[in-house]
Amino acid sequence: MSAYHQTRDNTDTPEQMLSMLLDGAVEVLDISPDLYETAVGRYEEVGNWLAENGSPGWEIHPQGSFLLGTVVRPHTETGEYDIDLVCRLPLHRDSTTKEELKQRVGDQLVAYQRWKQRRGHTDGPDSLEARRRCWTLGYPGFHLDVLPSIPDEDHQPTGILLTDKKLHKWQHGNPLGYADWFRERSELSRALLEKRLAAGVQQVPQHHIRSTLQRLVQILKWHCMFFFGDDTDNRPPSILLTTLAGRAYRGEDDLFTAVRNVLAAIPHFTKKIDGQWVVPNPAHKGENFADKWNEYPERRQAFRAWYDEISAIMDNLALTESKGLDVVYAQLIKSFDPEPVKHSFARRPHEGPYRPADRRHRTALRDRHRPSQKADHLLWPALRHARLISPSRWPRSKRPSPTPGEPYEAANCAAPSPCDPPP
Repeated sequence: MSAYHQTRDNTDTPEQMLSMLLDGAVEVLDISPDLYETAVGRYEEVGNWLAENGSPGWEIHPQGSFLLGTVVRPHTETGEYDIDLVCRLPLHRDSTTKEELKQRVGDQLVAYQRWKQRRGHTDGPDSLEARRRCWTLGYPGFHLDVLPSIPDEDHQPTGILLTDKKLHKWQHGNPLGYADWFRERSELSRALLEKRLAAGVQQVPQHHIRSTLQRLVQILKWHCMFFFGDDTDNRPPSILLTTLAGRAYRGEDDLFTAVRNVLAAIPHFTKKIDGQWVVPNPAHKGENFADKWNEYPERRQAFRAWYDEISAIMDNLALTESKGLDVVYAQLIKSFDPEPVKHSFARRPHEGPYRPADRRHRTALRDRHRPSQKADHLLWPALRHARLISPSRWPRSKRPSPTPGEPYEAANCAAPSPCDPPP
């Protein structure tokens, strides 16, 4: 849920109505509150099993889009949500190997699955599969990717070393450090959002609130998946889109305005340095999210084709918005995946502000995880058990808030990677 559906004035401008149509469409692709609660419950149970049956000090926390609050239903036949988790073992890199680490976590997951089956529990994983970097537990509607890791002592306090069966060396990562940066960027407009929500009549669990930046990233990912279809090799990774959006975002409150401004600014953050394309990791200057563009020039060309397409779409929408909602709707249907747009359009009111009635069911959700602080917890899955890393216990580097668009250098770390990246 975003601010659009709780705080509208009696009159909506064309820009606001267009923003609400986009927001309503992408909300259809977001993980539903019920499935979210189910996923968190499964993840907590898996985490408790690993913590109680593994060695002391095992920790598990989310990463990727589930952590950032930018989940979008995949444009696939099954449409399963991909929820990434990190399992960190308190081991030194010299005391284990990548193979041993992965097998150690896998043994506990196998034991967990068998335990659920012996007891006749129907909420256990349907499948357990070893993949390139992780173990995947399948559930109806989603799957959990559990990524084994150990602390990266060179990048404390949150850096980790990752397994990868196709690479000889340990891989570096720091999903919590990257999430910290994204949170700062998202909170450019979050204070305003909190004030608006506090003035509304509905009480929404905080982990269901979406900021303008989160919705913006979801729109970019949504159109990117629709544009590329099954061409996953050339499709830009979501971490690249998220980073470019986070760098270009300037705290705009209106969603459509934010999307257009971010798209206009993206070329300033995709430049060549010494003949190489560079999009630096905002949490580690040494990490380049555009490195594949230099190795595979066709991927850069594919990104440019997608960028030109979505930029043209937004420019056309800006020209047609004054012609009425029906014209805008027809343009959206031609430019995006039609079903979410149709769903959003069908829920519009015929007069007055845009307040879809079917969203009132959110008031029935019980906020079991009321955080002790405000802004620091709005993006993250809330957790109940001490052995899981809850948001209030995550280490945060002591640093000033980054200047909009400037590199975030306090955490010398790498950003999260997908479980099975393109070769």
